[in-house]
Amino acid sequence: MSVLALRLAGPVQSWGASARFARRTTETAPTKSGVIGLLAAALGRDRSADLSDLAGLRFAVRIDQPGTRLRDFQMAHQADTGKAMPVSNRFYLADAVFVAAVAGDDDLIHALYAAVRAPVYLPYLGRRSCPPQGPVDLGVRDADDPVEALRTEDWQASEWYRKQRRTDPSVTLTILGECTAGSGLADTLRDQPVSFDPRHRRYALRSVVSTSVDVPNPNFRPLPNRPAPVPVPRHEPEALLSPMDGP
Repeated sequence: MSVLALRLAGPVQSWGASARFARRTTETAPTKSGVIGLLAAALGRDRSADLSDLAGLRFAVRIDQPGTRLRDFQMAHQADTGKAMPVSNRFYLADAVFVAAVAGDDDLIHALYAAVRAPVYLPYLGRRSCPPQGPVDLGVRDADDPVEALRTEDWQASEWYRKQRRTDPSVTLTILGECTAGSGLADTLRDQPVSFDPRHRRYALRSVVSTSVDVPNPNFRPLPNRPAPVPVPRHEPEALLSPMDGP
């Protein structure tokens, strides 16, 4: 077993799991279906191709920089009639950075690693309008569990974001992993890919467990030693007044 680590960063991202009709929402972190779609595109697979090998990969994602949620209004017209389509609300994550990990058979993981380094189709972060900021591959790790692999990954947040935390020796990051025996309470998300065929897209439910990890901060700079503050004398305005003379 091996783990492929991916850095998912860009100006905007959008990872929908329950988007319907004119309201296209985004989750707070990359979905399994979105990342599997990215890998399938890198391999050059058609949307109607079998996904069983990729869907069987174990998946986890770490939130290194949560970003800011944005809402965009979009309008469209039919090309033939010019009729206006309903206004759609589309939600995005701006300035977010995530580290995703998929675990599986060694040969498949190394094939995916080669594919993301030289993709057949351009990878994107949830939607075609969301290209990645740079290379997405972080390398292959010798591990069995994607959650454990993410615990040892360096903090991948943007430089400007890390500088804001420079007084913290470590940062606490959230990891979203797949539910296993003894995982405890879990949330349910419909992002387990079954088929990307545009004629009948199908997604199954998946159980997700949230954990946290403390990661060293490479930008940590302790505050310099400062001299103790000079005590300020107590303000006594009455002391400036002369006592009243007697009669």
